[in-house]
This record gives sequence, structure tokens and C-alpha cells, in this order.
Amino acid sequence: MLSETLASGLEQYAIGAKVRALRLKKKLGLVQLGEHTGLSAAMLSKIERGQLFPTLPTLLRIALVFGVGLEHFFTDKSERPMVTVVRKRDRVAMPDQSGDSLCYFFESLDFPASDRKMEAYFAEFPLQSAQSEPHRHDGAELIYVLKGKLSVTIDDEETVLGDGDAMYFDSSAPHCYRRHGRVPCKAIVVVAPGAS
Repeated sequence: MLSETLASGLEQYAIGAKVRALRLKKKLGLVQLGEHTGLSAAMLSKIERGQLFPTLPTLLRIALVFGVGLEHFFTDKSERPMVTVVRKRDRVAMPDQSGDSLCYFFESLDFPASDRKMEAYFAEFPLQSAQSEPHRHDGAELIYVLKGKLSVTIDDEETVLGDGDAMYFDSSAPHCYRRHGRVPCKAIVVVAPGAS
């Protein structure tokens, strides 16, 4: 239980209101946000209403979903230009799976930059990878293949991209990816969210 002093100190940051604003901007419900973070909708609701202050690991899970750094919750917007350097050694490879099958690994190229206008990822599609589940989101997406071949299916139409090929598309259409051929594939994926 937090002391009155600590509780009032944390209240000034309005963490719950900032989480709610991010969620509404992405047009996510509490249940959807819970699926992305592994947190219950009830816990997220308490955080948003200021009835519960999240721990830093919990807040970081929420921040990762929205592509913001922890500082988003503790600072006001600054007039300084945003500059964030992400060292290769500091990136974390996270798997994307379809059921029990691995689809690809992705690493954020711009986390922990706060209030990003786009999200960029380095994606690896290993030999044993399966096709990702069809998904959609507001905005646009750009894929640039660095090595190997990548099959991209958009609205049931498949396109195979090779080394140096790029594809831009409306990401509100159902789309999925899979490695094509017999060699691993590496690509850069940039997602620009739709206007809110």
C-alpha cells in the first residue's frame, strides 16, 4: 500500500489518463490492450481510472504496445527535437507466432523514442518459419527486403519480393507474410499509423 505522500506524488503524472489517451488513439478496447500486454482488462481499467499505479515492468509492457518510452508517462512534451539512437546490441528480438508455429522475429528500430510518428522493425524469417496470421491495422506499411525472398499476401493476392524489393500498401487491408524459397529472409518493416 502506498503512503499518501507517494500516492499524491504519482497522481501528478496522470499515468492512467495517459494510458487511456494512448489506447483511445489506437482505437483499442481494454480487452484488446489486455491481449497485447498480457494484463487483465480489470487491471488496465483500474490503472486508467487512477485506482492502481502500475509497476515499472507493467508500465513498460504497456509502453511497448504503443511504441512510446517510459518517459512519455513522466514528462511533458519538450520543445527540443527528438533524437533517439538504438544500438544493435540493445535491440531485443521478439517472436511473432501463429499458434505454436514461429512466423518471424522482429526488433524495434526506434524504441524507446517517445511519441513516434512511425514504427520501424528489423524482421527475420528463419527457415522453419510459418506464415503469419492475416492481420490489419490503420495506416500504411512499407516493407524493404534486405536478403532472401518474402511472400506478402494482401487481400488474398500474393506478391513475392526479393533482395532490394520494396512494397508500400494500405495496412487496413488483411495482410500476412511468409518466407519464400529455401533461404532465410531479412526485411525492414515500417508502419505509419493512420491519422487520429
